[in-house]
Amino acid sequence: MTVRVGVIGTGIMGADHVRTLTSSVAGVRVSAVSDLDEQRAQAVAAEVPGARVLSDPLALVHDAGVDAVLVASADSTHEELVLACLEAGKPVLCEKPLAPTSDGALRVVEAEVRGGRRLVSVGFMRRYDPGYVDVKAGLRDKVIGAPLMLHCVHRNGFSAPGTPTSGLITGSAVHEFDVVRWLLEEEITRVTVHRPRSSSLVVGGTSDPLFVLVETTSGLLADVEVFVNAQYGYEVRCELVGEYGTLLLDEPEQVRRRSSRSRSSRVSLDWRDRFAEAYRRELQDWVSGVAAAEQRGASAWDGYAATVAATAGVAALESAGPVPVDLEKRPDLYESR
Repeated sequence: MTVRVGVIGTGIMGADHVRTLTSSVAGVRVSAVSDLDEQRAQAVAAEVPGARVLSDPLALVHDAGVDAVLVASADSTHEELVLACLEAGKPVLCEKPLAPTSDGALRVVEAEVRGGRRLVSVGFMRRYDPGYVDVKAGLRDKVIGAPLMLHCVHRNGFSAPGTPTSGLITGSAVHEFDVVRWLLEEEITRVTVHRPRSSSLVVGGTSDPLFVLVETTSGLLADVEVFVNAQYGYEVRCELVGEYGTLLLDEPEQVRRRSSRSRSSRVSLDWRDRFAEAYRRELQDWVSGVAAAEQRGASAWDGYAATVAATAGVAALESAGPVPVDLEKRPDLYESR
């Protein structure tokens, strides 16, 4: 079976997905694309033999020549488009967030539950990164005993001038929230956010970096450093500390120097370089799952839980203490794989 995919949103991420689907994923054909900027959509479609441009994204969802939909449009459109896919009975891979608000993400969960079938996947691609997969395998093999603490680092080279501080939580730390839940297979219960001294190189009023403390159901603590103006490049780190040892993501060199003023820094400025293989694996698994009538990857419930945690993190920016992460009861639809 060749899965015919329609892609909504042909900006940086959507165009990248089209290229990856076309060049590096088996069993798929990009049959249609849609974007508010029709010229941009035309340029992307021109690289894919047979791809059509549809100006109306909802028309793409319902098009008979589209078997599954990839949503990479603006965050504010995600809820409406995913709900349309559920109504049409079509599998959908939605880039994070599932919806910008907890209520919106919950509406998607409720709609999927009413349909009685899991069709929604959320683009938390780190679940497919070989380094993260190795860390999870080590945890499952009990090579470090019971996990106790998780240390995470999320750095970007530069952010747009005037980036809202909340964006560090909803755009960056949210990936770590999903990693915590996926690695440990338990929910986040509280989020606390501290504001260290801000970098003098930040343009605008962004409070950067941030230090985020996450607590889970079993009492494990995870700390997350988010620094989106680190200058030297894009870098993600993770260390899981257990009773017998630690598991490291991409174990560092013996001597590691990271500086925008030093030639020794070999870190890309582009997150797509770091996670290119993760994106490829994610897309291949999603396409294979569509062909097998299976939902794979992060579920709608995972998208909802991450959004609730991020919402708590945004509230914690102005709070003097921890903010609880209050989830609805997990529906039975998401209890089994």
